[in-house]
Amino acid sequence: MPAGSTVLSPDRGMAAAAIEVVHPPVQTAAVVFASPHSGANYPPEFIHASRLDAVMLRRSEDSFVDEIFAAAPRYGAPLLKALFPRAYCDPNREAYELDQAMFADPLPAYANTTSARVAGGLGTIAKVVNTGAEIYRSKLTFAEAEERIERCWRPYHDALAGLIDTTRKRFGSVILIDCHSMPSVGGPMDRDPGHKRPDFVLGNHHGATCAPKIIGTVESVLAGTGHHVALNNPYAGAYTTQHYGRPEAGVHTLQIEVNRALYMDEHRIQRADGLKRIAAVATEMISALTALDPAEFAPA
Repeated sequence: MPAGSTVLSPDRGMAAAAIEVVHPPVQTAAVVFASPHSGANYPPEFIHASRLDAVMLRRSEDSFVDEIFAAAPRYGAPLLKALFPRAYCDPNREAYELDQAMFADPLPAYANTTSARVAGGLGTIAKVVNTGAEIYRSKLTFAEAEERIERCWRPYHDALAGLIDTTRKRFGSVILIDCHSMPSVGGPMDRDPGHKRPDFVLGNHHGATCAPKIIGTVESVLAGTGHHVALNNPYAGAYTTQHYGRPEAGVHTLQIEVNRALYMDEHRIQRADGLKRIAAVATEMISALTALDPAEFAPA
């Protein structure tokens, strides 16, 4: 195996462990952190069905984001991690955002086949990776998609909804931080193809999903560490941010995108020296968020 090459480790027990929740000994903060796209447990049947090599498949991951935000439980906040890869099943989509062209049999009427994400090839079961390369050698069956949704998507969202509900009931409000990373340059499937990205992008669906003080707190910490921060461009928050964000009910959601060039080798999918530094920046952000008074964000 050449030095620096990337391999996939087939996962043979994912049915028993699609997710992991790292709880603090005692939850003292009204904040929940979630990493939906850093999973790297690849089912062997998925690897065999793909026409892509390991590096191409893994470029859809938000690799190592769970490590960047690993300090959350030390500050009294739970951290939810998807262990399955985004290319296999994407929990930052509706349960059934599916592309009929990918399937050999008809999809049920309740499937959302017309969303913009499906049109871009990035539904719940993705057709392509972020470079635009198609994943599969042949068409899938709906039964395969349904199995992934039940095995991965549903446990993830059951856990996330439970964490949100428990936290809101205990503290009167809850802040969900949806943790992601982004390629350093916009790809062919993105709104900004060929453009260099800022260090961080914060998305609250243009002000609709969290209080200004929350996004302002994160922006202040990141800018204070010398980083370039953009708001809602090119990412304003996808399904999770929009679905759960209900500030009027005391549920505030914010999506955070970290530029991968800051902490990893994007071509080899390997950690770089910057990972510890970015994790330290994230820890400073976690400290600031968990220090916020939940009463400020509770419903009137």
